[in-house]
Amino acid sequence: MTVLKTSMRNFFAHKGRMALSAVAVLLSVAFVCGTLVFTDTMSTTFDKLFAATASDVTVSAKDASDGGETTSDNGRPPVIPASVLAEVRDVDGVKSAEGALHSTSLTVVDADKESLSPTSGGPTIVGNWTANDARTMKITSGAEPQGPGQILVDADTADKHGLKLGDEIGVISVVGTHTAKVSGIADFTVTNPGAAIFFLDTKTAQQALIGESGVFTNVNATAADGVSDAQLKKNVAAALGSDYKVLTAQESAEAGQKDVEGFMSVMKYAMLGFAGIAFLVGIFLIINTFSMLVAQRTREIGLMRAIGSSRKQVNRSVLIEALLLGVVGSVLGVAAGVGLAVGLMKLMGSIGMELSTDDLTVAWTTPATGLLLGVVVTVLAAYLPARRAGKISPMAALRDAGAPADARAGWIRGGIGTLLTAVGAGALYLAAAADKATEGSMWLGLGVVLSLIGFVLIGPLLASGVVRVLGVVVLRVFGPVGRMAERNALRNPRRTGATGAALMIGLALVACLSVVGSSMVASATDELDKTVGTDFIIQSDSGQLLTPQAVKAVQDTPELERVTEYKWTEADFTTPDGTTLEDTAITAADPTYATDLRVETVEGKLSDAYRPDSMSVHEKFAEDHGIGLGSTVDVAFKDGSAGRLTVRAITSSDAVVDAGAMYTSIDTLAKYVPADRMPLDMLLFATAKEGQQDAAYTALKDSLHDYPQYTVRDQTDYKEALKDQIGQLLNMIYGLLALAIVVAVLGVVNTLALSVVERTREIGLMRAIGLSRRQLRRMIRLESVVIALFGALLGLGLGMGWGATAQQLLALEGLKVLEIPWPTIIGVFISSAFVGLFAALVPAFRAGRMNVLNAIATE
Repeated sequence: MTVLKTSMRNFFAHKGRMALSAVAVLLSVAFVCGTLVFTDTMSTTFDKLFAATASDVTVSAKDASDGGETTSDNGRPPVIPASVLAEVRDVDGVKSAEGALHSTSLTVVDADKESLSPTSGGPTIVGNWTANDARTMKITSGAEPQGPGQILVDADTADKHGLKLGDEIGVISVVGTHTAKVSGIADFTVTNPGAAIFFLDTKTAQQALIGESGVFTNVNATAADGVSDAQLKKNVAAALGSDYKVLTAQESAEAGQKDVEGFMSVMKYAMLGFAGIAFLVGIFLIINTFSMLVAQRTREIGLMRAIGSSRKQVNRSVLIEALLLGVVGSVLGVAAGVGLAVGLMKLMGSIGMELSTDDLTVAWTTPATGLLLGVVVTVLAAYLPARRAGKISPMAALRDAGAPADARAGWIRGGIGTLLTAVGAGALYLAAAADKATEGSMWLGLGVVLSLIGFVLIGPLLASGVVRVLGVVVLRVFGPVGRMAERNALRNPRRTGATGAALMIGLALVACLSVVGSSMVASATDELDKTVGTDFIIQSDSGQLLTPQAVKAVQDTPELERVTEYKWTEADFTTPDGTTLEDTAITAADPTYATDLRVETVEGKLSDAYRPDSMSVHEKFAEDHGIGLGSTVDVAFKDGSAGRLTVRAITSSDAVVDAGAMYTSIDTLAKYVPADRMPLDMLLFATAKEGQQDAAYTALKDSLHDYPQYTVRDQTDYKEALKDQIGQLLNMIYGLLALAIVVAVLGVVNTLALSVVERTREIGLMRAIGLSRRQLRRMIRLESVVIALFGALLGLGLGMGWGATAQQLLALEGLKVLEIPWPTIIGVFISSAFVGLFAALVPAFRAGRMNVLNAIATE
């Protein structure tokens, strides 16, 4: 009980010093709990949506996906004949049934040809209005569509784009463009996570989406009273046979959940990974805090030992303080995590993904996980300082309070750190020298972990040398004040090393990702320059296939010399070694593609692959299956028949653009796949007539004015788009890493604040012999700057090493250019100085306000 009382007294006596450590725990726990609440809420939202929209039993085409995504690569959804609806209605146990039709491979535009698709990446769905839709949506304005001139729109889309009754809307599908006016607006009775949904009447939907009447994408059946979904499914399947896919409401909902599960899992674990980094940085902050508190209470602990406290009691006292810190920080972190989740939901709403707070889901495991993590991490971080406190002898009561000088770090720690750094460097070397990316990635991971731990351990040794160098470059210009700041940073290398290490971790990751991102852009740009021999690339940024009408508009542009179509499909391959490979990708293009993309071949000419019944394979595929020039491969095309193709070219497997592609001609594909099942073009390549590049660029954009879903890019545009995509990804990662850097800044603030308290008497004496308040504040700011620069120097150097090694692995995949983004690296290094200045503002201000006499009298 005495130990508990002592711990409570010490905790509340130093509550100001504990505050920043508590904030570090709070932020880390909040990020973990916020991530869990946010992803659980998304799951709940989608679960409710899928459960509400699924009918008791759904019948669809055999090749339709379970999750309801019904569009194939020919732009038309798989359909079933209307006769199935009559058959289902006659099945025993069916109360009612209706035919439904919907497609997602289309674009909807307003009267100004502006796209009405969600900016969040959600789907655009056009279908017929059914009783099943009426269960989840309520028409709040106007009426349901009647006839070809009317269309119903969901309220969220109408609000975002300012749509009103009577406004004209165009539906652009593979069949053509259908225009109609808004006849009604319907609001969801469940949360719509971000889809844009439009409804036509049944006959119009059939013509506008499929181009023929008498077909549906699915039939929705409602069970009669007392008939279970499972029994109804059994009855329907027995009546229809095996030609159709029959799913219960639960199966349809589970399939829909599975479709979004992958995306949510990636987001969840990525965010938790960054929370783990923040926890790691927080560990250094907590270790520093308790190390300094123990050092400052050396005399006090010595007195406790002198009057009978055992080592275990002292050790336990410090751990109880850590436990209190962990509990307080974790409890506040759990509450902050819920707030963070709500904030993320609002943020997603601003970009188009609507998530209602009514669905906010806080499972009991979320606060339990947050509390457990926060408390365990805090107690473990305080363990070493607690052990150090337990070793303080009663004789310490006879010494002055304060931390003894620690000019050298422990030799054992330094030796272990040097060994781990050397082993980590060796692993990075093996990663760079690896022949296979999979093998090298394992060495890279080991090298990153070992070199990071090694740098943390040898941080105090490095501090002694690096801070001196930084002092000469940065601090000496400030005269005596600068030299005092340097000596203060050198006084306790272990503390300086730990503080710098917290900042080092975040900046090492920033530097590594910057090098990798810049190298990817530089490599891809270099590869485009070498391989792409066309002027323009036309494609949809959302992945939508090109409609025949858009392709014709491009082909009719008079300023173009040639247009190359590019299609993608799947087939079952049977190779000469007897292996059958199902659902293997094969690319079909016009013969001019061999000119538009200069693909390196190891045998034969790529142009020969576009001869009748011919194809190319890549080198690795040829080696794996014993294929050479003249070998034949049996190819059973999806949605078509089988043929035997002759291998006329073997391409290099080191390509970046179209890596691993196998080519054939569109004419060969058309021989085996019926015209109504031919896949649409994924993209088009267009080459201008000599000297008409600028005119062709403008003309192409004009030609595609009615098709806003497609983008025309010249090579410069394409490179810029690639750079922007990688840049957006990196910016998102940097934003998440900012949490770790914020925690590291708190560590600098805490170190300086505790350092000022530790040096209270010293500061008073310096003030007494003439040091002004301004000089004192400058000294503390400069000390903070040099610590921040020390951490930045280590982190950026380590991160560039990791990034350069990662680039060597990317080189095995064809990304061969290493580019160090020096502006970013230099900018981050300079910014670190400002981080140090910011971190020192409060400690320097408090030091400057000290009463000189009271400071001198401090024990």
